[in-house]
Amino acid sequence: MAYFFISAAHKSSGKTTLSIGLTAALCRRGMQVQTFKKGPDYIDPLWLTAASGRPCVNLDFFTMSQQEINDEFGRAMATAEIGVIEGNKGLYDGLDLDGSNSNAALAAQLQAPVFLVIDARGMTRGIAPLILGYQAFDPNVRIAGVILNKVGGSRHEAKLCNVIGHYTDLPVVGAVHSAPDLVIDERHLGLMPSNESELAEQKIARLGEKIAEQVDIDRILAIAADVPALDYVEQPEIQLPAERLRIGYPRDRAFGFYYPGDLQKMRNQGVELVPFDTLNDPQLPPMDGLFIGGGFPEMVMEELQANVSLRREIRDFIEQGGPVYAECGGLMYLSRRLTWKDKQCEMVGAIPGDVVMYERPQGRGYVRLEETEASPWPTVPGCASGAAGGIAAHEFHYSALENLDPEIRFAFKVTRGTGIDGTNDGVVYKNLLASYTHLRDVGGNYWIERFLAHVIRCRDSRTK
Repeated sequence: MAYFFISAAHKSSGKTTLSIGLTAALCRRGMQVQTFKKGPDYIDPLWLTAASGRPCVNLDFFTMSQQEINDEFGRAMATAEIGVIEGNKGLYDGLDLDGSNSNAALAAQLQAPVFLVIDARGMTRGIAPLILGYQAFDPNVRIAGVILNKVGGSRHEAKLCNVIGHYTDLPVVGAVHSAPDLVIDERHLGLMPSNESELAEQKIARLGEKIAEQVDIDRILAIAADVPALDYVEQPEIQLPAERLRIGYPRDRAFGFYYPGDLQKMRNQGVELVPFDTLNDPQLPPMDGLFIGGGFPEMVMEELQANVSLRREIRDFIEQGGPVYAECGGLMYLSRRLTWKDKQCEMVGAIPGDVVMYERPQGRGYVRLEETEASPWPTVPGCASGAAGGIAAHEFHYSALENLDPEIRFAFKVTRGTGIDGTNDGVVYKNLLASYTHLRDVGGNYWIERFLAHVIRCRDSRTK
């Protein structure tokens, strides 16, 4: 078993592109590669999942305990040969002054060797004090090598390597030259998701080829093998129920933000997950409940509007008491209409409010929620709605829900974050719960079992 951590001196250094390329290059060698992403991100894990062929696992101090991180990491690595952990932001960046939420803290906890990605544009001798400072700042973090990125050419590379070799004891394990074919298109939430790109496989293959040419993969593998044995708790065996639930969920160019671990937990509960396409399918599949994750409905809002029959079916399902859970993009889709760039399109119309897109984020970062009596989900023994500090989750949206019916009920009070109006989140209408907050089934917030209990209760009431 071996694994390593890809971090950077600061954000936008190219660590995601390098992580994707390294993953693809390792897979080309026939290795079983398990990827991880620090933080609550969806987009980078979509690319890493596509590159490895295995679901990327999020590791997040805000929503998970240290033991839970160890367990998730160990379980995922149990069937892999090599692990690639991609950080977020810079190596020492994080929420807390003491760095307890930083990439460095995660690398230290997992005892993972760190390869520091440095955006080398415009740098020569100044790279040495940068590296020396990063090495000295936290002795618990093992920075094992440097990957130079966006290098200006062979002369620039030679100068940088000479400086690093003279002033530091770190090896340069890669020098990736600037090239337009190494860039993944970006939009307002970050990289373009791989589920929207028909050329994603070609892009990943190209990244793998270029990174293999410019990074010393053998040296990385040798360093990555010097890691301790993992200490983690095995996943307990689950007794599947005799009767399976069918949960429909859209997985298409509009909606793709789902935690693979949460979907797997649904399957572990005996759920049959039924994907459908909001852009092309005229009807909903037969189902007991509906889960609509996040995504970019604004990018295809005219196509969503054009699929009138599916929008009508979803609204009828909700009006007839069908259980639905929707997050962020799903909330946008269920609203009356969506406005962006002087265009307005009709959406499902189940939520009595309108969504407007803005140029700047309307809610961004970690969230804490307290559940209200309006929540439609039943209490399930052993499944608390978050730890003592409330439900820990996250949000990231450029839209706002406006013109909302003043009589609407909310499932959550927001104690940290923005939600719908700075105070509330989680619109409740009949058996629908729709929020800007993205929940994850970790850290005491075992929402999946509660949602499934809600689905069973709704199904049973309809069949009486």
